[in-house]
Amino acid sequence: MFLENTVNHKEQFGWIEVICGSMFSGKTEELIRRLKRAQFAKQRIEIFKPAIDTRYDEEMVVSHDASQIRSTPVPAAANISILAQGCDVVGIDEAQFFDDEIVKVCNDLANQGIRVIVAGLDMDFKGNPFGPMPALMATAEYVTKVHAVCTRTGNLAHYSFRKTDNDKLVMLGETQEYEPLSRAAYYHAMRKDQEKK
Repeated sequence: MFLENTVNHKEQFGWIEVICGSMFSGKTEELIRRLKRAQFAKQRIEIFKPAIDTRYDEEMVVSHDASQIRSTPVPAAANISILAQGCDVVGIDEAQFFDDEIVKVCNDLANQGIRVIVAGLDMDFKGNPFGPMPALMATAEYVTKVHAVCTRTGNLAHYSFRKTDNDKLVMLGETQEYEPLSRAAYYHAMRKDQEKK
């Protein structure tokens, strides 16, 4: 379980929290939970998501369990710095879709005394580290890895297996396109896909 940092008002620095895992693991749900707690504590919050993510709503960040919170869609990470001024807490969803500038943006915000909470996929559908996530995890003070349940074995899943025949790295989708798999199930599914080709 994640416990919020104790605030030392003499130290005027924030910190970075990363929530990562596979699809259907509860990343966005955990992001929303932390942000709503900050809102309840009367902290000034702002939430951002990539403008390309319009799966559930143009402006809301929505989890698979239908929890939601208002956000600001942005086309690039650089926009976040401008729009986050005056905030105590900044939330960023689907960070893997941002350019590498997101790492500098998060560190700059933390250095200004802002708590930065970032959620994103740590691996792409091929099982490789996804976009800026490894660098964000390396510079974060706190990393929470959440897991889905494997649809084939019932074990913990941390791979996002793409069920469709599409090789594009960025492809937004849901349960029709992706399923969470354990290491063993993912290995067998990938091997089966290779044999078909």
